Amino acid sequence: MNTETQTDQQIATEIAEAAARSGISAPHWYDSVDWKRLVEEYPPPPAYFASTFRWSREQIAAVQLTRLQAQVARAWDTVPFYRRHWEEHGFHPDDLKSLEDMTRIPQYTVYDIRDSIERRPPFGDYQGFDWDEVAGSVPARIFFSGGTTGRSRPTLYTPWDREVGGIISARALWLQGLRPGYTVINNFAFSLHNAAWIQDEACARWLGCLPVTASTGNVTSTEKQLEIMRDYKVDAVIAFGDYLVHLAAKARELGYDPREDFHVKALASTGSAEAVMEAWGVPALDAYGFHEVQYVSAEVKPGGGLYVFEDAFIVEVVDTETGAPLPDGEMGDLVVTCLYKTGSPQIRYNIKDLSRLYPPVEGLPRTMDHMLGRSDTMVKLRGVNVWPEAIGAVATEDAATTGEYFVIAERHENRDSMTCFVDLHDDADPAAATERIEHALRSRLMVAVKVEPLPADELARLTGLGVEAKLRRFEDRRPRDKR
Repeated sequence: MNTETQTDQQIATEIAEAAARSGISAPHWYDSVDWKRLVEEYPPPPAYFASTFRWSREQIAAVQLTRLQAQVARAWDTVPFYRRHWEEHGFHPDDLKSLEDMTRIPQYTVYDIRDSIERRPPFGDYQGFDWDEVAGSVPARIFFSGGTTGRSRPTLYTPWDREVGGIISARALWLQGLRPGYTVINNFAFSLHNAAWIQDEACARWLGCLPVTASTGNVTSTEKQLEIMRDYKVDAVIAFGDYLVHLAAKARELGYDPREDFHVKALASTGSAEAVMEAWGVPALDAYGFHEVQYVSAEVKPGGGLYVFEDAFIVEVVDTETGAPLPDGEMGDLVVTCLYKTGSPQIRYNIKDLSRLYPPVEGLPRTMDHMLGRSDTMVKLRGVNVWPEAIGAVATEDAATTGEYFVIAERHENRDSMTCFVDLHDDADPAAATERIEHALRSRLMVAVKVEPLPADELARLTGLGVEAKLRRFEDRRPRDKR
């Protein structure tokens, strides 16, 4: 036996003996979840659609109350943020006797989360456990918000959170058309943010799909993604609607017909539904969710409401200024309560996304509208509340536009103004299109908004088209103390 072999064996022996002496055992994901309980309480698709999906309103309310009371009790006992916040507003878990008592639980916003992080950096005191105390003894994952409205926020996930979240995400993707055996290319950014990862986990673990982790055009070029889609006969694409439109345009540029030369059967997307449908010939179905809780609801037919997964969430809509609950059909801030999270609970989180709830229908989950904008991007323009998303929606209805836009808010000489930059088709008359769109904005929004055509490449630099999965649509250039 040579010296080198002896040295290798000695090293291996020392490693084995040191591991045995340490007494350390690694926490394993597989034995951290009660799998039987998991699928009984949160059925994955397709079983979900023959069971929980068809519950009566009475069944839904009973389960929601039980899970809500458990979440509130756990948060009071283990999460300093909630106990402090609730005590400041005079709420105690004993006050929660029925779902009608939910309004007694104080809402919180991202600003409260930021304050929590400042109090106890870097995790904040809103997590369900202290990582410094349990590190090495429990498996967990951490993701961060994208920081589109400020400093990134960490969210800890336990194995239970990830698996329930994966099941809920699989339900959403099923509603959006994905099926077992599909090859699925995912264009969401595989980054610090949670979205792409939970979609990947849902496809691989709970849908029986083959996920292709392409990520954004920055990571895998649009040309390469199209090549993969053709070579591997990709059945479904998960992407923002804007990128799907860009993907189709690039395909045509390369000599392909998106409708005929690809194998796409389902598009799980958000935004630009009509343009996506026209480009690919396949319905583009929307879904709603956010960083901390993953998928909340999903669309089952184009232009329809989004079914809320009510065994996992309670969704409310409140007045953007007073926080008071609004009747069905009225637009306001979404307030979301997650009924399953343990790593970082969310209880009456006012996410500042705008939507509305529709009246409940017996034997079906209740539905909500699509995300209609954000109340914290609202600009009060000469006494009128204006949202950038509303400007974009009106502007891109004009046939002269390609569907791309970017809105800025500015302040000059103590006067606020807004400008909507648009991309026009090559054969469009810029002067006529500008006049038409400005007139439509003034008629529909009751306020004057300047419209300015921009070359496609200049507009792409503002939005991130072709590079970013989630496009930028608004920039507030006003001084912070004047907003």
